[in-house]
Amino acid sequence: MALRRTLLSSLAACAAGAVLAPLAHAQADYPNRPLRLIVPFGAGGSTDMVARLLADKMGQVLGKPIVVENRGGAGGSIGADAIAKAAPDGYTIGMATVSTHGANPAIMAKLPYSATKDFAPITNVMSVPSVFVVHSSVPAKTMPEFIALAKASPGKYTFASPGTGSLGHANIENFMNLAGIDLLHIPYKGAGQAINDALAGQVSAMTDNLPSTLPHIKSGKLRPLAVLALKRSEVLPDVPTYAELGYPGMGDGGWFGLVAPAGTPPAIIAKLNAAAHKVMAMPDYLEKQKGISGESMGNTPAEFGKQITAAIERYTAVAKRANIRID
Repeated sequence: MALRRTLLSSLAACAAGAVLAPLAHAQADYPNRPLRLIVPFGAGGSTDMVARLLADKMGQVLGKPIVVENRGGAGGSIGADAIAKAAPDGYTIGMATVSTHGANPAIMAKLPYSATKDFAPITNVMSVPSVFVVHSSVPAKTMPEFIALAKASPGKYTFASPGTGSLGHANIENFMNLAGIDLLHIPYKGAGQAINDALAGQVSAMTDNLPSTLPHIKSGKLRPLAVLALKRSEVLPDVPTYAELGYPGMGDGGWFGLVAPAGTPPAIIAKLNAAAHKVMAMPDYLEKQKGISGESMGNTPAEFGKQITAAIERYTAVAKRANIRID
């Protein structure tokens, strides 16, 4: 009986070794073919710009090209779901944003993925400020002046968003609660339509990523009153952050990070994290990052996971207070 147990144990060990050996070799040989980087938004936006800059440089570090694939729709949830359901082999990774891994889990009741369970965080990569702007016809030069106008005439001033439940909607709802003002929400079908009406003066205010808004600020059509970021933007040094204005509850701004499907081997996650950090130290990458008003946010997988959890908690509280829910 003892001999039989010994033989069975030996056979089991051999079988396990036969399975684990190829896996170990595959991880040591990783990557041996091109990678796919899913961007859960359309081409040309801030997430896409960050992804393409990162993919180019990370491909050089890893020795294999990284092909960017745009999978937009439903506020980023379609692309995020595609990342979550991909094979956890390290050859499909994706971009995570405050929308896909913060606002959406808090607002969308039927989200097809779990932002905390279906992904393996790799690293946060970059923060890009968003900016609160008003049309040039609004008689307010500063945020305190705008707040005073809004308090004097509740519901008179309007704000545009890319849609009900969008990050832009949630951020301004949060600000209205913190500042004690009442603005009329005008939802649009996308950021493009929202900014067009903001430029035309059809709406009083909106918030959007700084890179897409900056040309209109420079033209004088839109006036910046606050930036949502950890610190002031170099391109708008005279515009205070929400925290400086007394509203730290607005959070630390938008970020763009890398995630993989849950179950991706830790050794592969570590290799991707190291590659991303090498990129974030490259002078030419940093120069291009500056061109889109970005700032490096590299951290560990565990730290990035905590940022995701914190974003979900913040927007869950916002959604509850403002009664924002998409069924």
